[in-house]
Formats: sequence, structure tokens, C-alpha cells
Amino acid sequence: MVKIRLTRLGDKKSPFYRVIVADARTTRDGKAIDTLGTYDPLANPPAIKIDVDLAKEWIAKGAQPTDTAKSILVKAGAIVQKERPPAKTKAIKKEKKDD
Repeated sequence: MVKIRLTRLGDKKSPFYRVIVADARTTRDGKAIDTLGTYDPLANPPAIKIDVDLAKEWIAKGAQPTDTAKSILVKAGAIVQKERPPAKTKAIKKEKKDD
């Protein structure tokens, strides 16, 4: 299975990430099949540079993004997030006990 995920670069306490396409069995910083872009969480606002066309191509081929990669791809515009309906809440009834 092919995953779209992040690989960490940068020094201690100053992370910088590449958004990559890799086999799911490889390690986090292992060999990548393709590089889609970068993500810098320390910039204000966080800097996201993604090749949107390449990301859409890999998703069409069946690459599954991780949760973090998916949120970055949504912000970059590579994935359109479906709106979720509001959560249904059930009113909890407390029954009074008659003594």
C-alpha cells in the first residue's frame, strides 16, 4: 500500500517536514517514491507548499494520506473535504426514584 505522509527534517525542536509518497512498510525517514511538497509549522502562519496536481494524481492512483497529511492537503486545496452533518445528541433523561 502506498501512503502520503510526512518525513521530518530540521534540528531538534525546530521541525520541518516534506510531504512524500512512500510505501507503507518503510520507516518514517526512509526512502520516498515521490516528494509532493513541504510543510513548515514554525512559520507564522504555517507555510505549506504542495504540488496540487501531483498530489491529486497520486490520490487518483490509490495513495492513502495519513490524518496529518490529509489535513495539510485539505489546506493546500488538493483534497476537498466533505462537510459532516452536525452530531446528533440524545437527551439523557434522569429518572427520579420514588422512595
